[in-house]
Amino acid sequence: MADYSSTLSRVEDYFDRSATKVWERLTSDAPVSGIRQTVREGRDRMRAVMLGRLPADLRGVRVLDAGCGAGQMTAELAARGADVMAVDISPALVDIARNRLPAEHAHKVTFASGDMTADYGRFDFVLAMDSLIYYGTQDITSALHRLGRNTAQAVVFTVAPRTPFLMTFWTLGKAFPRSDRSPIMVPHAFDTLNRATDARLTKVERVSRGFYISECLEYRA
Repeated sequence: MADYSSTLSRVEDYFDRSATKVWERLTSDAPVSGIRQTVREGRDRMRAVMLGRLPADLRGVRVLDAGCGAGQMTAELAARGADVMAVDISPALVDIARNRLPAEHAHKVTFASGDMTADYGRFDFVLAMDSLIYYGTQDITSALHRLGRNTAQAVVFTVAPRTPFLMTFWTLGKAFPRSDRSPIMVPHAFDTLNRATDARLTKVERVSRGFYISECLEYRA
């Protein structure tokens, strides 16, 4: 399995070059195919689940949106009063997020492109939606440790759950590599990941909408 740095490089290449337009459309109101519509609906539900782990009133609360993508989570956090640090490995997606952010919330958000686990200061919460799904157990554990040591409350994140459906796609993806494919999601069993993090995880909710399957977990340092 690839190490953290090589996977990070592949994720950057995919989102910043190969799939920018796809993700720009997927995260908008523009019509998409039936398959992508299920992904859109699943992501909308997961975003609501993750935001539900935070207080409704976020005034005075500092949040890291780790892997902010096109900025949907960022905008909702800012609208609820949070001071947001929005980071993504893809400068192109960060530009989209910045341009989409309503002007009245611009003063609440700081954008940056780079590794989401870098030191951006102290936070009350970290949200990492579908931004750790390409990494193995050891890399996720290390990332959670780096994020958690600067987090007062919780790191709320998602993984690809170890289901027969996802395991089939994972196996096929490894058997038939293509240079232009998206980074391969790595499915995880909760018990294995929980042991690796010294039982610091809590299950929140699994979201399954067609081709979108993701599980929300919470990590407390």
